[in-house]
Amino acid sequence: MEIILLERVEKLGQMGDVVTVKPGYARNFLLPRGKALRANKANLEKFEAERADLETRNAEQRSAAEGQATDMENLTVSLVRAASEMGQLFGSVSARDIASAVAEKGYAIDKRQVIMDKAIKTLGLFDVKVTLHAEVAILVTVNVARSLEEAETQLKLGHAIVASDMEEEVAEEAPAEDAPAVEASAEEAAPEEASAEEAPAEETAEETADAPDEEEAADSKES
Repeated sequence: MEIILLERVEKLGQMGDVVTVKPGYARNFLLPRGKALRANKANLEKFEAERADLETRNAEQRSAAEGQATDMENLTVSLVRAASEMGQLFGSVSARDIASAVAEKGYAIDKRQVIMDKAIKTLGLFDVKVTLHAEVAILVTVNVARSLEEAETQLKLGHAIVASDMEEEVAEEAPAEDAPAVEASAEEAAPEEASAEEAPAEETAEETADAPDEEEAADSKES
């Protein structure tokens, strides 16, 4: 089916272009959303008559979208979901969920503006494209975690928290807990070593003290 584009459509064309698309795509998406007209003589004449107004309106909408894109720069939204230890969600995150989360941040968008190839089914950080205008799009970071606290940690780490991360954390904490016990053992061993060192010194002292007695005994025999 031939249509006249009323705005830029990604991978299809610019405003005013006459392009051929599949009938279903035209009837279900482009025509009902006001993105195109059927390409016939009457509509071509209508488009040319209204072209200047359409271009002016499009420029105004693009400018407004660019302003919104600046406000939404580096936007991150957090979504709390139940998940397994390996990070697999018990469910999924859809375009509707993301649109709602963005709206809660104060930016009203429709779920149709959220561009996703597939639903999100794991914990983690995901850059999702949001179309603010036919010619303006931004990336929103979607942070999917088990809790808001975990979401903050994931944002710092730059990746999802899964079972392997928890095991590493426990392993790092274990030596710290054992350290006092090791220090205590060292302290207990020190007195024992000191005692062992003192024992020979005492024996030597005793031997020295006994030496004169032996000499006196010898003198008595000679007398």
